[in-house]
Amino acid sequence: MKATYVKEAYNELVHKVTWPTWSTLQNSAIVVMIASLILALVVLAMDLCFETVMKGIYSILY
Repeated sequence: MKATYVKEAYNELVHKVTWPTWSTLQNSAIVVMIASLILALVVLAMDLCFETVMKGIYSILY
């Protein structure tokens, strides 16, 4: 049973899967890196805003 599964999986990967080209992979990697950077900057901005708000609240309370 395992041998059949491995043979079928290999056959599917070799003959039925359409693999992306190198340039497509590079473009996708660049898009992911830019999106990750933008998301990190958004989280940083939210963190800094929250920190400022909390410092203001603590300075009023204490």
